[in-house]
Amino acid sequence: MSGDAAALSMAQQDRVFRPHGVTGASVEELVAELTRTGYDPLVTPVGRTAGEIPLTGAAMDPKTVGPGDLFVAVAGSRAHGADFIATAMAAGAAAVLTDDAGADKIREIADYRIPVIQVSRVRDAAGPSAALIYGNSSTSGPALFGVTGTNGKTTTTYFLRSLLDAVLRRHGQSTGLIGTIEIAAGEATIPSKLTTPEAVQLHSLMALFRESGITAAAMEVSSHAISYQRTSGLFYNVAGFTNLTQDHLDLHGSMEQYFEAKAALFARSRTRSSVIIVDDAWGLRMADAATGHVVQLATADEPAVSADWVVTEVTAEALGSSFTLVQRRTGETIRCRTGLPGRFNVSNAALAAVMVLTAQETGELRVAREEVITALEHADPFTISVPGRMQVIGTAPAAIVDFAHNPDAMIRTLEAAASTSQGRTILVIGAAGERDSAKRPLMGAIAVRMADHVIISDDDPHGEDPSQIRAALIEGARTALDEEGLDATLEEITPRLDAITRAVEVAEAEDTIILAGRGHEVHQDFGGTKHPIDDRVELARALRRRGFPTAPDAPVTAETADPANLSPSETAAEGGHTA
Repeated sequence: MSGDAAALSMAQQDRVFRPHGVTGASVEELVAELTRTGYDPLVTPVGRTAGEIPLTGAAMDPKTVGPGDLFVAVAGSRAHGADFIATAMAAGAAAVLTDDAGADKIREIADYRIPVIQVSRVRDAAGPSAALIYGNSSTSGPALFGVTGTNGKTTTTYFLRSLLDAVLRRHGQSTGLIGTIEIAAGEATIPSKLTTPEAVQLHSLMALFRESGITAAAMEVSSHAISYQRTSGLFYNVAGFTNLTQDHLDLHGSMEQYFEAKAALFARSRTRSSVIIVDDAWGLRMADAATGHVVQLATADEPAVSADWVVTEVTAEALGSSFTLVQRRTGETIRCRTGLPGRFNVSNAALAAVMVLTAQETGELRVAREEVITALEHADPFTISVPGRMQVIGTAPAAIVDFAHNPDAMIRTLEAAASTSQGRTILVIGAAGERDSAKRPLMGAIAVRMADHVIISDDDPHGEDPSQIRAALIEGARTALDEEGLDATLEEITPRLDAITRAVEVAEAEDTIILAGRGHEVHQDFGGTKHPIDDRVELARALRRRGFPTAPDAPVTAETADPANLSPSETAAEGGHTA
């Protein structure tokens, strides 16, 4: 694998994260496995018998198909994967997994010159198919730590990997990461296109992780991924739940359906142990819905009575916090800290700690408990920079870039700012287009309630009119200003670069500047066209122009991917704020 993977095209990137030594399976073996697991496949072999056709990889995107691949052709919103069967065959596809409609298209386009495995639920079957081809099972490793919830997934997975690294490096072992920002295998990284990749890519990654000697991996699991069966065929040693707040109702329709999508991860058939934060009613419901081994974690000031672990003695330390974890059953206490701002990062750190402690206790992680405790108390694994997540860019004024893009995340971020700021809070916000529009007025109202100077600008409009998105935010803000007698300053400024410049122009050294919504993203999507901009880089430049100090690790130049390598569907996903 190459550390220069970010410069590669999409197809090349997919190949970078393929394992090299794959035993594979025949079409006959795959059909037998799908039959055994209840998918009732119909197969149309051609030329050679099915038992003679080897499958050594799997791909859902026809542009990433390689010789010997199973091409998984699914129905999309605009086209069917089977429409591209000629491209897949030319690239060396050995067989196709598709549905009835796809089989009809292949018959018309290719006249069945390739074996077609026909099932009714293609996305469901894609994971188990890839698992068989890549030799993955619930016991084959690496130990997989999954995190879901509305907010906190990215930071918690970074915390998890940092703690796992601190423990496993002593044994000569390395770790992996799969999430919104990047996919990492040891020292090699590649920018992510989706919070959770498609099932065929995930199973390829699991095989690559094993091949690379990676024994544990942290992974974000979005509700989109669960709903679209991207995690099909994967088994999690430990899964964690952060929280559930309003977001992504454009996909799920209601909070109840959103909850059900998340809850599917915590079934015994998918996860061996579950660690659930039970700070509110949704968390308590999730703990009740989870099956298998369930561990409850309370991080609020008034912990749930049923919690197995509780957070106590939270103390401010510079921008971060120290805290004590207490296991109620045994009385065990562990002192931890995080250098990231905000009480919610105490929750994220506590969740990461308890997930690893649970894995050790249940034998999923084969290390001594003292090693985990030593790492927590002395290695400072939760004082790391997570790109675009409460990332400190400047110190006087405090200048922070955060991914907060829904009402609850905004509240948490602004509360964190208020707890440390000696002056005003200056906030730049927008909202993504083609996403849950109901949250926009709520976000505008929260902004003027909790910040002193609010600048409304653009996020990623995608195919929507940017002015209409801003108008919804402004409507909520003005309503709150008028009805609640608030005195916050409200401005509308575009483009976003001008909004960032304005935020720094009005700031004094004792103030706090927050750029919310875009986090680590390096392009804005306007109608499918990518415009380079990195909030972190532009904020640092604006601070330096005014003579304000920047953080030691504040970025100087943007690390942007080539927009030519991003398809419209991928650009929408990149700025899509997945659940």
